[in-house]
Amino acid sequence: MESINILAGWVETNPLLIALAIIWTLTWKGFALWKSAELRQKYWFIVILLINTLGVLEIIYLFFVAKKYKVEIVEEE
Repeated sequence: MESINILAGWVETNPLLIALAIIWTLTWKGFALWKSAELRQKYWFIVILLINTLGVLEIIYLFFVAKKYKVEIVEEE
């Protein structure tokens, strides 16, 4: 119970840091979810959606995994 009070006190004294962390995370998560949906990688989409790593997993996905794949547009006649 003490650790919850310490955490709550820290959050109250650092609201700007919390806001920046949320913006940082949502930005990277949004880009990574968009890219995984575009590449039709449903397992990556689910993992990125459910696991919160403050952008670390999303950055790894975007810069190391997604770069290996390309979207092919097939035009039907």
